[in-house]
Amino acid sequence: MSDLLPIFPLPNIVLFPNVFLALHIFEPRYKDMVADAVASDRMIGMVLLQPGWEREYEGRPPVYSIGCSGVITHVERLPDGQYNIVLRGLERFRIVEEDHSRSYRRAVTEPLVEYTMAGEDRAAIRSQRAKLEQLLAPATEKTGTDIKIPSAMSDEDLVNALAQYLDLEPLEKQALLEKDNLRARAESLVELLEMKVLMARTPNASHVAH
Repeated sequence: MSDLLPIFPLPNIVLFPNVFLALHIFEPRYKDMVADAVASDRMIGMVLLQPGWEREYEGRPPVYSIGCSGVITHVERLPDGQYNIVLRGLERFRIVEEDHSRSYRRAVTEPLVEYTMAGEDRAAIRSQRAKLEQLLAPATEKTGTDIKIPSAMSDEDLVNALAQYLDLEPLEKQALLEKDNLRARAESLVELLEMKVLMARTPNASHVAH
């Protein structure tokens, strides 16, 4: 990875390690970013814009400092100069400082390595996996999605894929990304889905007196 990582801030996208993300690139500054990335190491860092980004979107609105790097695995340049790309998430990072020398944003980043889990962590994650599989049916009724989980899918890939692909709020996904290990992410994801199932069963819960 080069010293400066191109960062792509969006208001509704959070990338997770080893999960794929398809993007359509149309803004001139981000077309520059993709062209430069393809010509070098094909790396881009995805970060989430903080609330209030609309006021200065054309500039450099604040972003959350923790994001996820990805490598471009597929790129298609369209006749009008726009791009369709596919990213595969690699690792979480924290922004140390930004560089403003180009049309798009770049940053010095530090990797956030998740610690090696002990046997008890693995056992806890297997328990959370079972809960996730039980929760998926009611959690996806809203969209009518029928999710089939391959038995050979690793716990890490399952937790990260669900965190990215399920219909969660961007800030909920960001909170999951910021968990510093897979066990904490799995436990938080289970709690989040349990809450959503409960709210779906009691639609007037949000109208209880505060």
